[in-house]
Amino acid sequence: MKSGWEVKRLGEVCSFIRGPFGGSLKKNIFKEDGYAVYEQQHAIYDQFDKIRYFIDEKKFNEMKRFELNSGDLIMSCSGTMGKIAVVPKNIKQGIINQALLILSPSKKVSNIFLKLWMQSENFQDSLKKYSQGAAIQNVASVKILKEIEIPLPPLPEQQRIVAILDEAFAAIAKAKTNAEQNLKNAKELFESYLQSVFENKLHGSEFETLDSLCELIVDCEHKTAPIQETGYPSIRTPNIGKGVLILDGVNRVSEETYNEWTRRAIPQTDDLILAREAPAGNIGVIPENIKVCLGQRTVLIRPKKNKIISKFLAYLILSKDVQEQLLSHSTGATVEHINMKDIRAFKIFNISLITEQQTIVQKLDALLVETKQLEAIYQQKINDLDELKKSILQKAFAGELCYRL
Repeated sequence: MKSGWEVKRLGEVCSFIRGPFGGSLKKNIFKEDGYAVYEQQHAIYDQFDKIRYFIDEKKFNEMKRFELNSGDLIMSCSGTMGKIAVVPKNIKQGIINQALLILSPSKKVSNIFLKLWMQSENFQDSLKKYSQGAAIQNVASVKILKEIEIPLPPLPEQQRIVAILDEAFAAIAKAKTNAEQNLKNAKELFESYLQSVFENKLHGSEFETLDSLCELIVDCEHKTAPIQETGYPSIRTPNIGKGVLILDGVNRVSEETYNEWTRRAIPQTDDLILAREAPAGNIGVIPENIKVCLGQRTVLIRPKKNKIISKFLAYLILSKDVQEQLLSHSTGATVEHINMKDIRAFKIFNISLITEQQTIVQKLDALLVETKQLEAIYQQKINDLDELKKSILQKAFAGELCYRL
């Protein structure tokens, strides 16, 4: 550790107030306006404007010890755990709920320095180590948190470190925004070209229905089978991507179940499997030398080889206008769901010759490869920037930031 730095316990440099018991803030006491009740979302998203719940003055005075003040830090304590925000000036007066923790820094420590340290891997790892709860993690007791050690330089050094980190993080944020925009542009480039290729397939005078272009369109068996580690892959909606099947982590079924579920049709190479929901509209092509059966909420589609190429149909179904049309009659209040009758009756206009379809597929395949390469490059850049931010934080609290970055 750098000369002149001290090691303090967190309880020595700030005071703690854990949010009230949940029973203290029941929904029947909330008002349309009044004193704010701050929740985890305010720590997670570092915003203090959008407030859902309010209490009256009487309840506020009863719970005044949980009041939030400018300069305090709040930390999320359950589920999405360990998110930190500094309370700005001029917030609406109010209290925290049970899922937050208030940390009020002493004069020994800058609140921004403390926030940045609490975002570092050292603190976050300590937080996870002492947290409780198998399914939903909860921050350990305040007593334990107070014992976590913080490296503490003199206040002027804290302010210098904060200034360096502000400058570095602003540059990283700008670079990350550019990379994210480039990633978005790469995805939109393919979507735009896909749309242009098939824009004449939804309108015209001559059409064929999907039913007439296919040998079969078969729904799944609507049954649930025991999951096992070996056996035949059962393709469910999570295993269906944008033109591909995702076999990592696929559910597997016994030979007996496979035989039962393929009574109406045995899936073959180049057949398509369409997701009817969750998410509706994804479609994958069955590759060679893979025996699969249909899992829940899926449809098997076998195009007539002399009329339409499987991959051409897959790309067509993935185009924006086709997706919107298939989902336009979607049923289900919370989950979009494609009807079987809409799949069979779907109209495709101006059917291209097989040779033309092959040319279109080749172009789309080539563009998709390029797009995926670009996406990988920009995603790696985003990941590298995240790692750089972690590395700078680590150096900052080891006393290794000796000059401006």
